Amino acid sequence: MVTPTASELRAEFLLDPSVTFLNHGSSGARPRPVVNAHQDWQRLLEADPVDFVERKLPDLLDSVRARLADYVGAPPSDLALIQNATTGINIAARSLDLRRGDEILTTSLEYGACEMAWQWACARTGARFVRADVPLPVDDVVDRLFAHKTARTKAVFVSHVTSATALRLPVEAIVLAARTEGLITIVDGAHATAQLGLDLHSLGADFYAGSCHKWLCAPRGTGFLYVRPEHQIRVDGATVNWGYQPPASFVSRLEEQGTRDVAAPLGVLAAIKFQEDRNWDAVRERCYAGAIEARARLCNLLGTEPIAPPEMILQMATVRLPAAVPDFGTRLFAEHKIEVNVAEDLLRVSIAPYTTDDDVEYFLQVLPGALRRAR
Repeated sequence: MVTPTASELRAEFLLDPSVTFLNHGSSGARPRPVVNAHQDWQRLLEADPVDFVERKLPDLLDSVRARLADYVGAPPSDLALIQNATTGINIAARSLDLRRGDEILTTSLEYGACEMAWQWACARTGARFVRADVPLPVDDVVDRLFAHKTARTKAVFVSHVTSATALRLPVEAIVLAARTEGLITIVDGAHATAQLGLDLHSLGADFYAGSCHKWLCAPRGTGFLYVRPEHQIRVDGATVNWGYQPPASFVSRLEEQGTRDVAAPLGVLAAIKFQEDRNWDAVRERCYAGAIEARARLCNLLGTEPIAPPEMILQMATVRLPAAVPDFGTRLFAEHKIEVNVAEDLLRVSIAPYTTDDDVEYFLQVLPGALRRAR
């Protein structure tokens, strides 16, 4: 199978050609075949909404769930189609039956919205959200995390790939260590889905939440929650709805949530096919190599050190700026139409399948001057 070039893939996406788009990690981007498939499903829905929703949709969603479950290495009965990974983490947090004094153990590298979900759950129950500090550059995440384990620790929550720092955490080792200690594991896989080949059944996490709209390039509002069978009885949807009718299941409770854009999850099939038809393993390898190279050049340009070893890097690379620059991402877009992610003194570049060498070169060319002016 011929691997398409970055320029060839760029032509398949609807991105504005005047924008240097180096921020795929924030909300992804959709290729034209996925956009078309999503819109086709919407048109079929509108032709007869009652027939589509009441008679056709259940079987269609079953086919999507089965295909996505196979893609991430999970039994279809253990995976539910939801809005995104943050929704999944919220559902997991509310299912744990937390009690006063229980502790949820996590790292200092986690995504802010998911941290807020845990803080909300802990505030309502009297549990504690315990962050293990993981300084940059990163050293041994597992040892630092479990150094904070106590007799009150009930669960461990970590990202598979972190957001602001864009690091692949050693989730396999974390899940194994937690299971040895009898702890529940909840994994935020928002950035891992399609950046990595997943085998959730083998991984063994109790809960794993993923987003399909990022690196799988599926329609927005598509994600999944995988839950091991022994925990499913306690997992509830956002509302009590028709999915609670006997014989209710974990899947029905989470998926039958009333009126929503049902065309979005149906578009996941087109997203998987788009990647499978284009030798995506080779595309990913090219992106990994590009991210490593971009990080090295950025560190050299900025005079800063890498924040982690190369094996923790996937298709995003985060570097430290010499100092925090307020609103620097906004300034880069306003002055140069460059989209990158900047959080305080961390700058994250996404090397997506459609990112060309010219995109990176232009960014490296304008970055020093943009920093000088911003200061």
